[in-house]
Amino acid sequence: MNVFRNCRNPVLPVDLHIPDPEAHVMPDGRVYVYGSWDQEENIYCSREYRVFSSENMIEWVDHGVSFESSKVPWVHDEHAPKYEGVDWTKPTPFLKKMIERDTKNGKLEIPTFPDDFLFAPDAIYRDGQYYLYFCMPDSTEGVAVADNPEGPFHSPVQLPCGGIDPAVFIDDDGQAYYYWGQFYAHGAKLKDNMVEFEEDSVMKNIVTEEEHFFHEGSSVRKRGDTYYFVYSSMKRGKPTSLAYAISKSPLGPFEYKGIIVDNDGCDPESWNNHGSIEEVNGQWYVFYHRSSQNRQQKRRLCIEPIFFNEDGTIQEVPMTSQGAGKPFELHEKIEAYRACELSGSVYIAPLEDGEERLTNITDGDEVIFRYVDWKIDPSEILIDAKGTGEIIVFLDDKTEESGRIVIKEGQITDSSFTGSLGKHELKLQFRNPSNLEMLALHFC
Repeated sequence: MNVFRNCRNPVLPVDLHIPDPEAHVMPDGRVYVYGSWDQEENIYCSREYRVFSSENMIEWVDHGVSFESSKVPWVHDEHAPKYEGVDWTKPTPFLKKMIERDTKNGKLEIPTFPDDFLFAPDAIYRDGQYYLYFCMPDSTEGVAVADNPEGPFHSPVQLPCGGIDPAVFIDDDGQAYYYWGQFYAHGAKLKDNMVEFEEDSVMKNIVTEEEHFFHEGSSVRKRGDTYYFVYSSMKRGKPTSLAYAISKSPLGPFEYKGIIVDNDGCDPESWNNHGSIEEVNGQWYVFYHRSSQNRQQKRRLCIEPIFFNEDGTIQEVPMTSQGAGKPFELHEKIEAYRACELSGSVYIAPLEDGEERLTNITDGDEVIFRYVDWKIDPSEILIDAKGTGEIIVFLDDKTEESGRIVIKEGQITDSSFTGSLGKHELKLQFRNPSNLEMLALHFC
């Protein structure tokens, strides 16, 4: 077990790539985050799950591995039950766009995964036990149990459905519900054993691509008398946004309402999103992931506070660097990998010693940090960088420069900056770079 402090985005240490976060406040009052684990270089997920928890969204505990696919008995069992999953031979409208995007030489290049990989999970507490729901590349889904929220989970049982991205929810009356699916989300009532479905309770296509822009990643919460169905959305052309639909019933009908957060621009290759919403210590948050290293994979846990309107709708929030914490203050180090929005070819990747930096910088590339908050006027900006080039500083949406830094072979040779009090979005624009890489910055 490892303990660390961080309230910024990304939340976890830079070598831990945990996407698809499902966050739940468990009976001990701590919030636990269950997700996949991108351990490989060019493929989603892996053979293990890892659990993290926090009492205050600042101090986090890494509980280590909670479950391994080697414990799943049906992975290589050709006689295990098979249930209908995604039919790739009958593409939906948005899937056709994906096919066009990924088709090479007239043939659809469908990603393949090892049979024993674990995709996005969910978890819940009931009657003294914790249930971990999981799914695998062959469209089988299952549930394992544990005596503690962090696991280890054991005794997996196969569920009577096929697909990906399970979600579990228990209503105020004690009735449990299960959701699953890609392109079309399905739901059913769970029996008290949390494995079997109530007869005749299965509802197909309660959230769909055509009506709700649903892609994958079901997640259900309740606030007041309203049920929120959160999911990865194709509303903006690719599934980088988390959207939501609402209902007065846990199995719908659900009405599309909008987008909560969009990770488009977090990395040049950003492709998907997956997450959840949860109330922690009186504040609601959205838990989601962002890509890194110029890959669709290597996704990282991020958190943003969210806010509800009087009518129950959720205000869309931008990606930030500050995450669940306060804006960066004067003299505070801002690591380059906390940049929340990138444009151009620049991306975030590790150095040989594991420290991360902004790299592959070309002329005109830009990065954004949200937010800084200065109680006194800063007069200087210091940059930790390698290589040569100029960095132009802009505050908020202003077009006039607030500062300019000239770097030659990693040393600042000329610098000017004029800041102002208050909270600001910080944008850096790179000009005339030559092997330029940036590690950190701070203001004084």
